[in-house]
Amino acid sequence: MNKYLLIALVCVSFPTVAAKKGLDCDNLRNTLEIKDCAALTLTSAQDELLKYLTASVEHNKDDPKLVQAIDQAQQDWEVYMKAQCNAVYTQWRDGTIRNVMALDCKTQLTKERTHDIWMHFLTYTDSTPPVLPEPPKN
Repeated sequence: MNKYLLIALVCVSFPTVAAKKGLDCDNLRNTLEIKDCAALTLTSAQDELLKYLTASVEHNKDDPKLVQAIDQAQQDWEVYMKAQCNAVYTQWRDGTIRNVMALDCKTQLTKERTHDIWMHFLTYTDSTPPVLPEPPKN
């Protein structure tokens, strides 16, 4: 679980930096601001993923094999996400939008992963309410 704490600490630090820059993500003026706001969106999605991932491990702590499988799946997903979004970056490598496209890729995949974790590890097959509310897919 220490790796999840490290991810959380990194994610929490970026919004502070952006706030100091005075970013107004509703009134963007250039590609750099678009990239910075896309990074904020990714940070928010990563925070949400961490919340659901931590809850899934805690919820299933009495099943060490399942917790190990969740951890392994997360590690494998991270490898996939990096490879996929690096491919997106490569597709746009000649344009100034390349960073934004890669960040958007990471954000979308992170939101999908969060939803998958919720659906598979934090819900029940009967009418029992889920451990956490359903996260948005998009």
